[in-house]
Amino acid sequence: MGSEPATNEIFADLLEESMGGRDSLEGTVVSGLVVSVDNDMVMIDVGLKAEGRVALKEFGAPGQPANIKAGDTVEVFVERMEDKNGEAMLSRERAKREEAWTKLEQDFAKEARVTGSIFGRVKGGFTVDLGGAVAFLPGSQVDIRPVRDITPLMNTPQPFQILKMDRARGNIVVSRRAVLEETRAEQRSELIENLKEGMVLDGVVKNITDYGAFVDLGGVDGLLHVTDISWKRINHPSEVLQFGQNVKVQVIRFNSETQRISLGMKQLEADPWDAVESKYPLGAKFSGTVTNITDYGAFVELEPGIEGLVHVSEMSWTKKNVHPGKIISTSQDVDVMVLDVDSQKRRISLGIKQCADNPWEAFAAEHPVGTEIEGEVKNVTEFGMFVGLPGEIDGMVHMSDISWDKSSEEALQDFEKGQMVTAKVLDIDVEKERISLGIKQMSDDPFQGATDGVKKGDVVTCEVSKVTDGGIEVTVNGAPGFIRKADLSRDRSEQRPDRFAAGEKVDAKVTAVDRTSRKLTLSIKAYEQAEEKEAMANFGSSDSGASLGDILGAALQKREEEKE
Repeated sequence: MGSEPATNEIFADLLEESMGGRDSLEGTVVSGLVVSVDNDMVMIDVGLKAEGRVALKEFGAPGQPANIKAGDTVEVFVERMEDKNGEAMLSRERAKREEAWTKLEQDFAKEARVTGSIFGRVKGGFTVDLGGAVAFLPGSQVDIRPVRDITPLMNTPQPFQILKMDRARGNIVVSRRAVLEETRAEQRSELIENLKEGMVLDGVVKNITDYGAFVDLGGVDGLLHVTDISWKRINHPSEVLQFGQNVKVQVIRFNSETQRISLGMKQLEADPWDAVESKYPLGAKFSGTVTNITDYGAFVELEPGIEGLVHVSEMSWTKKNVHPGKIISTSQDVDVMVLDVDSQKRRISLGIKQCADNPWEAFAAEHPVGTEIEGEVKNVTEFGMFVGLPGEIDGMVHMSDISWDKSSEEALQDFEKGQMVTAKVLDIDVEKERISLGIKQMSDDPFQGATDGVKKGDVVTCEVSKVTDGGIEVTVNGAPGFIRKADLSRDRSEQRPDRFAAGEKVDAKVTAVDRTSRKLTLSIKAYEQAEEKEAMANFGSSDSGASLGDILGAALQKREEEKE
């Protein structure tokens, strides 16, 4: 009986020791001895009643195999003294995490950089191993600029900056970008200090715009304008460059005050314009590709970096006042002739039409002046009409060359668009690209035939065709003529057009023959004066005693007798 209390006390002491040990070991990191490594589990003795097992993978660094063997001493975290199987529940990862957290809190307080490895992807970012503690790396904090492929960064030790950490929640947020920006600032200062125009640098395309690309030179950005990317025409930088591309550039201009840097890539290549005059002589023909079309012409690439302009006036012999886009198209291969070269202004003038025969020269060779030709009326204007000719060119019939008899306006009304006409070639001006045609020239001039032998001073018999206020219109053998009111009689009282009627025949003297206007000018007055003078000479004189009426009467009677 006496031993009972002693036994109870011993049991109580053991229980207290056991409970006290539980309180002192659970949730702590202890040293243990590796008993064995069996397949994927490691048996560890930490001095408890039973040994504990830890998964082998917990002893390896992320992405690397574990390197542990029996007899090694390791630090483990005691999660529970024993589980349902009577074994101690241990964790190597928890141990590493506890150790890492303690050190990371110290680094965070000092704002010191920490080393870690990106080993996984999660929503919104990536997971980073910080020597046992797992941190979150937001996608925006990976790099200064967006990174499309993070694979090269995975499982590679690199510096990070701790942005925030909460041990109670087990949260750590880190940034790789903050480290790069700090390093970038240092590099920027050094680069700006040593930067000079003409330097050749390596860079990375950071951004692409319509007017060029921004290149990261390592802490500082420079603008690579689209016109300085290549000697050849580039409509958009994306045709040659892409985001993240490594490029070699030359510093063209550097403003130390604004720290603006202009870069160039084409300057690192030979300038194709250096020997352009000898390579593209005047009058030579080449084949090129249309690169751009404007309102005033089209640019044709003769070789990479060498473009010439074909002005709209040099595109076609026949298509005038037409937009260049209706004659040629972009990317079309065309034959061109060199018209002018200015290497100083880097300009080459080209012509497309010069590679084809001049249709006016061809027409002149096949249809010389005087040739009769048939064509379709293309257009009727207020001054004449245009007739289609071989070679897709037009000839013009002036309104004055339509009819011998009708007025120009009346003659023009006899024609309409689409009508076929026959005309004679009157004149060809190849330089001015003009061809004059005539329809009335297809027949002889009736005025010429009617007035052959008629000259100024002749007395002719006229037929009145029209009476006007200013005189009378007459015809002489079909040729038109006019007698002015003042010339209707030598007697002023008889100078009245209404004394005459259409169809009446009168004698008159020709005072002018105008073959240009194709009209005769006549005078009854001049005729009467001539008659009077002749009568005086033949039938009497002022002292013969005969009156003027007697003399004229005798002259008229003689004239009538001669007519009979």
